[in-house]
Amino acid sequence: MTSPHDELSTDTYLGPLIEAHGRLRIEPAEDFFQRFVTSILRQQVSMASAAATRERLFDAVEVTPAGIRDADDDLLQDAGLSRQKTRYVNNVAWAFEQRGWSKAHFEGMDDDAVRAELTDVTGVGAWTADMQLIFSLGREDVFPVGDLGIRKGMTTLFDADLTRAEMVEESERWRPYRSYASLYLWRAEEDIAESVAEVVGEG
Repeated sequence: MTSPHDELSTDTYLGPLIEAHGRLRIEPAEDFFQRFVTSILRQQVSMASAAATRERLFDAVEVTPAGIRDADDDLLQDAGLSRQKTRYVNNVAWAFEQRGWSKAHFEGMDDDAVRAELTDVTGVGAWTADMQLIFSLGREDVFPVGDLGIRKGMTTLFDADLTRAEMVEESERWRPYRSYASLYLWRAEEDIAESVAEVVGEG
């Protein structure tokens, strides 16, 4: 059976990146909720800032749906969450508790249906939903054009100032393995290589 890497390595643009970085793999997070919270912390901030907030939050509270819901808002804000993100993580915790969000819950749904349900919750935009599709649910054909790192990678790879629509169009060449292609796009430019994912998310 042909692997995603075998398919993508023949691509003019991705081939050299695959050769340089080897067979990168999508490894879904063990804890869906904690991964979701981490994505919210990474919305529209630097990786360093998000990492610092994540460390304080995980030290301050039990990062489970119940733990977040039971925590006082002041405690979450003392850990570095803005008022807005405090509301967002509570919204997501509510959805896990009341809507039964879990990997099993989304297992039989296609990507668009997952996006629709996730983004129905305030604080979860297209970028955050795409991060869950890739890094929590392990979906293989997601192209998160809302991610700054992806757009930088596309600009570097194609040596052109593409619009988002043009980037999505160009990404069609990598179906049905655009999530794998994204792993390499995050490594296409040296100044974002260490971040790998979610350099700046847009909700």
